[in-house]
Amino acid sequence: MAQTIGRHALVAGACTAFTTTAQAAPLTLPGIGTIDIPAVPAVPSLGDPAAPAPAGTPDTLAPPPAGTTPEQRALTYAESKIGAPYVWGATGPDTFDCSGLMQWAYQQAGVDIPRTSQAQETAGDPVALDALRPGDLVFFSNGEHVGMYTGDGNVIHAPTSGDHVKSTPVGAMPANAARRY
Repeated sequence: MAQTIGRHALVAGACTAFTTTAQAAPLTLPGIGTIDIPAVPAVPSLGDPAAPAPAGTPDTLAPPPAGTTPEQRALTYAESKIGAPYVWGATGPDTFDCSGLMQWAYQQAGVDIPRTSQAQETAGDPVALDALRPGDLVFFSNGEHVGMYTGDGNVIHAPTSGDHVKSTPVGAMPANAARRY
């Protein structure tokens, strides 16, 4: 809807273009012109019961295989959030800070852990840095930052403002402690 006020136009509403193929599509906006919309993947209709739920939410994760440990389940949930934005103080499910991601992942696995990285570093069982297992929490900068060990020398973590949840080599930051829950 557009309404002219004086010499200015007020536009209310949203323009959304969906395409059912991966071809580019032009979108014509009256009074503005034509905009080329780049190729996008097919989008199911909103009422389509076969449409998949957004990836990475707990509802859409396959249940962990029988016999998996809480650490393995927490790791599965943490991995599902790779790419989620970092927001200071956020505890999920869509945005996280470092300790919020760890707490959220473990909660999904049925384990309550403390909220802050400093509290997480003093709970659980201490683990030597040369004895890490997937799911262990690794602490950096004297407990100011935390990530979850994934194996193969990497951790999943929510680094800092303007960044996103990602996997990084443990050695990229000086690790000072680890805990197992």
